Amino acid sequence: MSEQDWLTKDFYKVLGVDKGADKKTITKAYRKLARSYHPDQNPGDAAAEAKFKEIGEAYAILSNDEDRKRYDAIRAMGGGGARFAAGTSGGFEDLFGAFNPRSAGSGGGGARFQAGGADLEDLFSGLFGGGPQPHGAQFGAGPFGAPFGAHGAQGRGPQSRPRPAKGGNRKANLTISFRQAVEGAALSIKVAGKTIKVRIPAGIKDGQKIRLAGHGKPGAHGGPAGDLEVSVSVEPHPVYSREGDDVVVTVPVSFAEAALGAKVDVPMLDGSTRSVRIPAGSGTDTAIRLKGKGCALKKGTGDLLVRIRIDVPTALTREQKRAVEGLSEALGPVSRESWLEAAKE
Repeated sequence: MSEQDWLTKDFYKVLGVDKGADKKTITKAYRKLARSYHPDQNPGDAAAEAKFKEIGEAYAILSNDEDRKRYDAIRAMGGGGARFAAGTSGGFEDLFGAFNPRSAGSGGGGARFQAGGADLEDLFSGLFGGGPQPHGAQFGAGPFGAPFGAHGAQGRGPQSRPRPAKGGNRKANLTISFRQAVEGAALSIKVAGKTIKVRIPAGIKDGQKIRLAGHGKPGAHGGPAGDLEVSVSVEPHPVYSREGDDVVVTVPVSFAEAALGAKVDVPMLDGSTRSVRIPAGSGTDTAIRLKGKGCALKKGTGDLLVRIRIDVPTALTREQKRAVEGLSEALGPVSRESWLEAAKE
């Protein structure tokens, strides 16, 4: 938007603040309106999108001290201040004469005309695309001289406009259950007073992060909002655990079941149970793999690993103790010679 458009744009009214509002008030008003009209909050609403853009333009000008000064001055000229009326007293000839030492009535550097606290030489450089005329420089031929910056003294170009900048990111933490991590879930969290929906993908692991675009801090000068980074913590489960994409379930069995073999009921993730055969002679390193019963991911489903844990009784009756002693005598001691030798390597 060019500075010529400022005459028809009431940025104070757009943000709903008084002309004398300070920066803090302007920023507060902008943030409130930006949240209300943000495209993410009004999907498909063209009017809200246009309003959001208008709010950004207004904030870009009023939040910049130099731009706000120029804006106020131009608005003052267009609404009751200096008039650009050619051929009348106090019109273009008088106004331009203030810049021309030959028509200023003195031999000095010439008078400087101000409106609303801003030097009109600087204002004209923005309005007409040129730079301010140095003191003593003469305008070119023509009714009002050459266009500013076109044929006169070399001046600076139009001031650079503030560029839209993306807002900063916000961070949040979310703790979920083991089952929610395996199966996926749709949850809500509250960030900066705002409730945000978070979709947990199936198979997410402890410590992974989810990025939600546009839910961070508001952008500057009409720029987009930053992102929200959610760190996910998965609570441990009393029965299940994870190994990559596989789910592990540890099944307690007796020494006799491990030694002789047995059928045991194993809980599945869907709440059902499945009878699984424990091979005779199974030990603590035995794992039975059930294909396709683990985490359901986009790339495929993991497995369910059934691990054996031999329960050792801690309190034996007299009869049980005698039976174990008899079994020990029958089996004999475990040979550890090769194991001890391996430790020396």
